[in-house]
Amino acid sequence: MRVWIVCISILMVSYGCKDGKKYHDEKTDTQEKIEAAVTADNPFDQAVLFQKKMNQEFSDPKSSPLKKKDLASFKELDFFPIDTSFSVTAEFRRTPNEQPFFMPTTTERMSQEVLFGVVSFELHGERFELNVYQNLQLRETEEFENYLFLPFSDLTNGEETYGGGRYLDLSIPKGDSIVINFNKAYNPYCAYNEIFSCPIVPKENNLDYAIKAGVKKFDEPKA
Repeated sequence: MRVWIVCISILMVSYGCKDGKKYHDEKTDTQEKIEAAVTADNPFDQAVLFQKKMNQEFSDPKSSPLKKKDLASFKELDFFPIDTSFSVTAEFRRTPNEQPFFMPTTTERMSQEVLFGVVSFELHGERFELNVYQNLQLRETEEFENYLFLPFSDLTNGEETYGGGRYLDLSIPKGDSIVINFNKAYNPYCAYNEIFSCPIVPKENNLDYAIKAGVKKFDEPKA
């Protein structure tokens, strides 16, 4: 689940999003036991753990992207109810001959990415396809050499979820399939604090469907 975040400088520069941190969280013995009990074929338990770790991260001043005024009154993030029907096994098609490109971000910075593959899946009887990317800077580091980035937007954006879309963290699969658990979809850091620079979801990854799973939008506490 955390594939997400201590934004080491390289991750902060690349994404300014929470996912990077999770790769570097220090784990207590209890946390390790909890994670060991969660299997890859149990999407519900993984979502529970995901939510718990996100709330821990956002509550900690050392790792939270929240502004000080928001952190002072923060209790927990708002999530859709966990729905395992939003966890799918997708077909994974590698795209080995793609050229690197610069993905626009919410600031003037550009994120250097390459289209790593395409995932195709069926969700609630409908067929979808999304592009999956690899960051050229991150792949040079041992911790993130297998990290894949799946940004997406959907019909909940602007109402129930952050208007700019959400992200998913994936790892390079060993075969031609990959599990996508939308219950682990999260907001980029810029949804909480404009100082962060976050990749903008490519139009190719816009889903004409409401993904009612994962993190909802963040409403700043009333003064």
